[in-house]
Amino acid sequence: MLDKSKPGVDEILTHGRSVIAMEAEGLTSLAASLDGHFASAVEALLKTEGRLVISGLGKSGHVAKKIAATFASTGTPASFVHSAEAAHGDMGMISPRDVLMLLSNSGETAELMPVIEHARVNGIPVIGISSGSESTLIRAATIPLKLPPAQEACPIRMAPTTSTTMMLALGDALAMAVMQMRGFSREDFQKLHPGGSLGLKLMKVSQFMHRGERLPLIPADMPMSEAVMVMTSKSFGIAGIVDADGRLIGVVSDGDLRRHLHELASALAGEVMNTQPRIIRASMLAEDALRYLNEQKITALFVVEDDDTERKPVGLVHVHDFIHLGLA
Repeated sequence: MLDKSKPGVDEILTHGRSVIAMEAEGLTSLAASLDGHFASAVEALLKTEGRLVISGLGKSGHVAKKIAATFASTGTPASFVHSAEAAHGDMGMISPRDVLMLLSNSGETAELMPVIEHARVNGIPVIGISSGSESTLIRAATIPLKLPPAQEACPIRMAPTTSTTMMLALGDALAMAVMQMRGFSREDFQKLHPGGSLGLKLMKVSQFMHRGERLPLIPADMPMSEAVMVMTSKSFGIAGIVDADGRLIGVVSDGDLRRHLHELASALAGEVMNTQPRIIRASMLAEDALRYLNEQKITALFVVEDDDTERKPVGLVHVHDFIHLGLA
């Protein structure tokens, strides 16, 4: 960590804050500049029967890759084609059913010109993103998206900084608008993100809950001496009390055992149970289930099917399950 007492620290922080402030100004200008062309781009992306193909070179190419990845992960098939490689065979990856998005800060990137011509000849819609308001790209684009004038945050005003931040933000804005118009849900997102922390958070409870013989379910007339044995053998610190039809009518937890310690030798499970057991539905997402556990300050929950109105347990989740998944 920097010692703030040393000379130069304030100057360094000033430079850093200046860059962020300058790029933030660019984003504010970008938001204000959105017009009907933005809406047209979203509509074109929603209507396409093919894929979104994005191309750029240099820093714009790096931004293009990120935008393609964002679209692909939010329900719009998308891929990146390197502008220079396109003229050496990769043009075949762009079909008349696709929408083409081209990124160039100047709008005059030489390697994009063959791609623009390919799109023109084959009637492929082009979304052009550029700061060059009168550039070749903007003039050739079916849907031109002009970045507003903004200074690069570089001290010598040369390195792409503000311009690439605006490009990336515009790509995010397009992707999120398309995502919202499509009604892309958290469940859809989970299908495309089965791995990593995102996939884990969006798992449904039904995907990892304990089932069948693992469930500590007992009748109300079971002596507590036996109920304790069931709770111990199942290792969840809880037992569900069910009626003759399998409906959950109560639970006995470790806390209930402590509160009724003096009467356990003679009591029945139905006399000790909490008659207002909390339950969750099988389709609840893992992160929501963990949040509910924490809010209620409990360690385990019985699970019922989504359409169940009779509270018949089909599963159980314990806080340790979330720890093993890496969510807690």
